[in-house]
Amino acid sequence: MTTMKKINLPTMLAVRSLSVKRLTILGFSLVALPLVLALLYSASQVTQLSHQSTSAIFNVAELVKTNRQLNSTLDKMERSANQFLILKDQSILTRYFQQEQNVMANLAENSVFENDAILREHSRELSKIIADIHRYLIQHNLPNNSFEPLKSHFKKLINIRNQITERSNNLLLDQAEKIRTSASDIRHDMLTSLIIIPFALIIAAFFIFLITNPLKELLRKIQHLEQGNFNNKVVFSGSPEITEIADALEIMRNRLHALELQKSSFIRHISHELKTPLAAIREGTELLYDNSVGELNTGQQEISKIIRSSANRLQRLIEDLLDFNIVLDSTSLQDAETVELSSLIAKVLQQRTLDIKRKNLTVTHELETVKIKVNSKQLSVILDNLLSNAIKYSPINSQIKIACHLRGSQLDLSVTDYGIGITREQQKNIFDAFYQGTPAQNSQIKGSGLGLTIVKELLMRLKGTIEVTSIIDKNNTNKNGTTMTITLPNAYRIKTPNEGKN
Repeated sequence: MTTMKKINLPTMLAVRSLSVKRLTILGFSLVALPLVLALLYSASQVTQLSHQSTSAIFNVAELVKTNRQLNSTLDKMERSANQFLILKDQSILTRYFQQEQNVMANLAENSVFENDAILREHSRELSKIIADIHRYLIQHNLPNNSFEPLKSHFKKLINIRNQITERSNNLLLDQAEKIRTSASDIRHDMLTSLIIIPFALIIAAFFIFLITNPLKELLRKIQHLEQGNFNNKVVFSGSPEITEIADALEIMRNRLHALELQKSSFIRHISHELKTPLAAIREGTELLYDNSVGELNTGQQEISKIIRSSANRLQRLIEDLLDFNIVLDSTSLQDAETVELSSLIAKVLQQRTLDIKRKNLTVTHELETVKIKVNSKQLSVILDNLLSNAIKYSPINSQIKIACHLRGSQLDLSVTDYGIGITREQQKNIFDAFYQGTPAQNSQIKGSGLGLTIVKELLMRLKGTIEVTSIIDKNNTNKNGTTMTITLPNAYRIKTPNEGKN
């Protein structure tokens, strides 16, 4: 067994190192060769059966023809002989001799009589009796009771003819049995040759595995890159084409990793550099707004209010940039844990309590008792952005609905607001960075245009999806609203104590 492993391992490595083109040709050849051999063997057997059947049919036809002619001619010979004995007419005797020659010619020309020992013996006996009759008829001065010897001779002749007929029938039955046996053997051989098909399928499956498995491995590595995992090297050994693709992926991984590090470093530095002067601007603006350095007139107060609002929005934008940088960092937030969904939603709602109260919104829940294996920080950021978006676009004194349902191990979680809705044109762009749609009315929350971009990016990392459903009713604004539904894997329902007892 150890020896086989030592032999098989180098063989496997040698086969895997072949190019895809050569591997495909080799696999096709190994699959096609046994099938072609089986087909050729079956064709040879069928051809042999065809020749055997043709020969048998020819022999049967020849036997039937000879027996028919023999029976007819012997009857004519007997009549001619009897007529000659009565009439003593030489023309009748001549006709008899012609009939005699016909019989002898038929016996000589029939190959079946030559190939079969019994028929050959019967043929000799028949020829001998015919010769005796011939000698008897050519005698001169035949006695008056000459019919009895002739009758005796023809009786023997008829007996031999019957034996020939019986033997011919037996030969016909033997030929039919041989054809039936040959056909049965060929059918058995052809059915046996079908055993090659499973082996051919196994060989085909083996080569399909050899070709597709490296491609699947490459696909997994590409998916890791797609999810932002740039730490694992793309190392691959196999066919030259696959190795070249792996080398190209490794080069791309290094470049993407370097670009990501540069991007993260740039965002961190620029955010830090912006926050320092922004803090001074906000502090000075607050002093002016609170009249700490003297009373401001109405115009000055209005300008101070604009500066204060813009500074707050700029701070929110910088904070969103930092969040965006954190969630896109491939070296962070990778660990998954089991999270109870209702508790996580409660924490996110608590962080948004002031915003909800400010607009006097009612939050309703339609939640199943669900746990999900996920990165809790990433899911919190997703829920916070969806809830922030819903609060922003909800009218005062309206409602927000949060619902979740399980479909097998898939979690469907939706956040619904009853605001102005999102048009189809806007839905195409809402996940683009820094895109802002129609401004929300009566909203104190100023967006940066990064919230849904962060949501989409995080969901891609968590192997989830998001779907937007929006209703815009120009005639009845009460029917307006937007539902954001996210789908995540690895979720399951928590059993209640009663279910556990059952």
